[in-house]
Amino acid sequence: MRRARSWLRTVALGVTALLAGALLAAPSGGDALAAGGPRGGDPIYSRFNTYRCALAFNARDSAGAYYFLTSVRCGGGAGTVIYGNSSHTTVLGTTVATGTPDYAIVKYAAGFAPPGMVDLYNGSNQDITTAATAYVGEPVKRSGTTGVHSGSVTGVNVTVATAEGTITGLIRTNVCADSTESGGPLFDGAKALGILTDRAGAGNCSTGGSTFYQPVTGPLAAYGLTVY
Repeated sequence: MRRARSWLRTVALGVTALLAGALLAAPSGGDALAAGGPRGGDPIYSRFNTYRCALAFNARDSAGAYYFLTSVRCGGGAGTVIYGNSSHTTVLGTTVATGTPDYAIVKYAAGFAPPGMVDLYNGSNQDITTAATAYVGEPVKRSGTTGVHSGSVTGVNVTVATAEGTITGLIRTNVCADSTESGGPLFDGAKALGILTDRAGAGNCSTGGSTFYQPVTGPLAAYGLTVY
């Protein structure tokens, strides 16, 4: 059975079909999905840095144009090209905006129609239908290349002092993360909550630790985007 992430091979080998608006089926948990692009938690790459990051959430504007959210460390500055593979041959899109405490908005290249889902790394997906504000004690999950990890929100509107300066307005959780998962999604069921920042936090998924997130509601509202 193909892996659900076969969209990379599809884009590389069948760009013409995508540009024509075709829906390319790829099995996930036994269900055929529209393989129009990456999902939340899937890996992304750029020449801006030398390591793998993760996509947080797909979004779109009122005109139907597609975007995705990630962290600044992953998205770079405006004009940075973001790729879907480590060899930098599959262009996903270009960063169009960044902001504080830590987010980047990338506009998809023509031909992508990405699903509004988070990759659960078990052959299934979590559909995302709304963005929400996290609250202390909320049960949450984070998706990335180490899989899906669970925990709870331990703080909101948190201020953290880092070597790069003070960061404010973050969500803090006891969910683990590794360094290659920066920019990935924090969610509670169908609710999009946050974008993983690597500017703060401690530990990893071998030893455990704490992680911090940019709330998604701010950048979505600022740029007129909605998750779906």
